[in-house]
Amino acid sequence: MIINPKEIEKKSFEIITKELGHLNIPKEYDPIIKRVIHTTADFDYGRILEFHKDSIKNCVDAIKDGCKIYCDTKMIIAGVNKNELQKFGSEIYSFIDDPEVVSQSKETRITRSIIGIEKACKDKNTKIFVIGNAPTALFKLKELILQKVINPKLIIGVPVGFVGASESKEEIKETSVPYIVTNGRKGGSTVAVAILNAIIYGIKNDT
Repeated sequence: MIINPKEIEKKSFEIITKELGHLNIPKEYDPIIKRVIHTTADFDYGRILEFHKDSIKNCVDAIKDGCKIYCDTKMIIAGVNKNELQKFGSEIYSFIDDPEVVSQSKETRITRSIIGIEKACKDKNTKIFVIGNAPTALFKLKELILQKVINPKLIIGVPVGFVGASESKEEIKETSVPYIVTNGRKGGSTVAVAILNAIIYGIKNDT
């Protein structure tokens, strides 16, 4: 039995690499896909993760420039490696529990995710949006992009669910903004964390 955490992780990635052997995954995306599979134990992510050609470069450049990253759940904030982000002057935040957002949501009966996106878009240094839970956030992002209110460097769109999740990802892919999405119903906050952390670790290993 392996009890050393690093050895467990190493063995896990060896198993993942072996089982993914039949897929021709581009080198640039390989560590991201493997980290998502490591997080979920679901090899479907080897085929349902889709990357815009500029997604990784844009994300790396934005983080190195000290951008803000908006996300739609506290779980994403908890899971992302904030210490590494801070080394570049970048930060991750959310308005999902912001008192003003909560109050406005109750008054208007509009989801906190939508109102949170609207508020985040007022900060022009918010260059990356990470959505792991709410399809409505992606629908709102598309609307604001088309209205030229925002022009993010990247959208990580991986909401999970049966109502609007698949459709919202397709909507984001129709915009001019680079994206990383999970096609279909699968996704979630843990998947979003795995994607972002894999990119952050890639920057760390390159410096």
